[in-house]
Amino acid sequence: MTVERQPDGAEPPREDLIDRIERQTAFLNRNFELLHRRSRTHSEMDRAEYLMLRTLGAAPEPPDINALATMLGLNPSTAGRQVAALRRKGFATTTPDPADRRRSLITPTETGRRLAAEERLRRQEGFADLLAGWDEEDLRLLGEMFRKYNAAVARKHFTREP
Repeated sequence: MTVERQPDGAEPPREDLIDRIERQTAFLNRNFELLHRRSRTHSEMDRAEYLMLRTLGAAPEPPDINALATMLGLNPSTAGRQVAALRRKGFATTTPDPADRRRSLITPTETGRRLAAEERLRRQEGFADLLAGWDEEDLRLLGEMFRKYNAAVARKHFTREP
């Protein structure tokens, strides 16, 4: 992958690079929304539920609401509403923390784990199909650039890096 150069072979000014990123990000957001809408017919969970279940599944131990909110870059009240929705759907449970009964620990249910795994596979298959013509180096670079971008957002907004 290369950066387009000026007619004289020089690198474009930083402002032009930032402008390109801003424009492409606008298209990226639109395309993610388009892909999401077109794939929703098969999914039993929304994006927030999927990300929360994926985060819970990757946690080394069940978090409480404050820890989960930090992991996701949410405020605790938003995380609490999302956990309540997961509980209503039977995707997660809360249990008192044995070390501090004032805290509740959040755990995905087997149904939540299964549906999150199915959703993850569906998403991976969609990306594999969409990016079928890309070589491994471009896939690696895209993944690394997304990781780097998400880390910058996390640092700027004081959330945990994904």
